[in-house]
Amino acid sequence: MKGITHFLTGVALATFFPEVVRQAAEGSLLPVLGGVAGILPDTLDFKFARYFERYDLEIDPGPNPDPRQIADALVGAMRRAYETGQSQNVMLHTIRLGADLWRQYIVRFDPRRNRVAVRIGPVVNTGQVPFSGSEPEGVGEVTVPLDFPLVETYDEEYRVDIFSGPSFRFERVGDRLRVHFLDWHRRWSHSLTLAVLLGLGVAALGVLVERLGGGGATRTPLWAGLVTALGFAGHILEDQLGFMGSNLFYPFTRGRMPGLRLLRSGDAIPNFLTVWLALALILFNLDRFSAAPRLDPLYYLPLAVGLPLVVLGGFYALQRARAQPRSREFLRQRDMVAETEEVEVG
Repeated sequence: MKGITHFLTGVALATFFPEVVRQAAEGSLLPVLGGVAGILPDTLDFKFARYFERYDLEIDPGPNPDPRQIADALVGAMRRAYETGQSQNVMLHTIRLGADLWRQYIVRFDPRRNRVAVRIGPVVNTGQVPFSGSEPEGVGEVTVPLDFPLVETYDEEYRVDIFSGPSFRFERVGDRLRVHFLDWHRRWSHSLTLAVLLGLGVAALGVLVERLGGGGATRTPLWAGLVTALGFAGHILEDQLGFMGSNLFYPFTRGRMPGLRLLRSGDAIPNFLTVWLALALILFNLDRFSAAPRLDPLYYLPLAVGLPLVVLGGFYALQRARAQPRSREFLRQRDMVAETEEVEVG
């Protein structure tokens, strides 16, 4: 989901505690701390982790891409991973032709036919709108068969066009080769274990600041640690509703646990609905912990929370069920862009 969605979720979770709301009324920024913790997992990934990733192979197709060269390079890295048992990290670079022009190319990992396919697509703008007639003439899809079984862990087809390209890690597991999309994303940074440790660290830092300041001990550091942990964990659990999943208990678990596949991170309705619900709950909590509450929960919660959840949630589910293949493809590609550029364009 988008950064503002995670931020408001963190704020909303913080307002469920009357002491946090009371301190906020006196000028405390504890709810804001929960919001900052809510965007921290992606900040760790997109501002730090991605730049420490090392690639065994970087494929730069250049302005005149050859699908055969791209396919052969990918299959070569996959074969090395399978034969040596050592995973291979591969980066696919985009093809930028101008300030708002990109050449699209499509990579498909096909586990049913056990092959890799690459084709060169049209020129697109930054909105991923193709220019009619811009497909290269005489250049068809190139397929390369694999002599080992393949497992796709996120999706089969990837359109590489705008911003930075996707990366993959090829890993042999048993007698099969797994394809991991954006392997650096949602691993150690998206761990509930880290959420607990971060909350304890913030609480300990708060205690230290109070002692060094010479003031008396308060419970504020404990509340700071709690809202930090909840905001961080809320982000992770929201992400788990999507497709990629997260490494929920790093370092006790090694890989990402598959998501529930209920939504895509770039979809408008889930983001809007989550923002609406977070704001509705923030308002409700601020009111019920005030000196003179005015909102009747018997009316407010069904109308402000239940009704939007049923109506928009039902509409979204129906929309996905009725989506035509081309619409599903568009949503899938938009989701991939949202994953690869979540902080930059979110």
